Amino acid sequence: MAGHSSAVASHTGNNLFLRVVAALSTLAGWCSAGMIVAAVAITCQMIIVRFVLNGSTVWQTEAVIYLVIAATLVGLPYVQRLRGHVNVDLIPISLPPRPRFFMAIMTSLLSITIVAIMLFYGFDYWHFAWDRGWKSDTVWGVRLWIPYLAIPVGFGLLLLQLIADLVAVLLGIDKPFGLEDI
Repeated sequence: MAGHSSAVASHTGNNLFLRVVAALSTLAGWCSAGMIVAAVAITCQMIIVRFVLNGSTVWQTEAVIYLVIAATLVGLPYVQRLRGHVNVDLIPISLPPRPRFFMAIMTSLLSITIVAIMLFYGFDYWHFAWDRGWKSDTVWGVRLWIPYLAIPVGFGLLLLQLIADLVAVLLGIDKPFGLEDI
């Protein structure tokens, strides 16, 4: 069943922690959008160099790939703040308020655990590339710690947003799953 969710962006109230995390998530969203715009501009430049000027491209394809992947990872907290991730809300909608609250707490804790694990291993992977001085096997030879930095940054900001969502529900600033009681 397709339709528009009744959920809105997470609320922050007057809570300083929630407002700071919301600002960081919004900044991450803007950075993500900037990376997408840069990737599109580089793609257009690459098309002009290849087909109009009949020249070769060295760095453009790799840069576009890294930018789009980084935009996806860095944009995660912004999408979470807007509740834009794909979800199945049939069960939360059908539950009474108290069980919905406990389900929101359990799913938040599970999400926080999974993202914390991803952050741990993502940081480890980034640090490994940094420590070993990995470079890509292309002519451009980009130092891989630079694009890999999007992994811990994206998951770290997503973890912060998930914690903020949990805090907002626990403090009663936001409703579980963003759904009003019917």
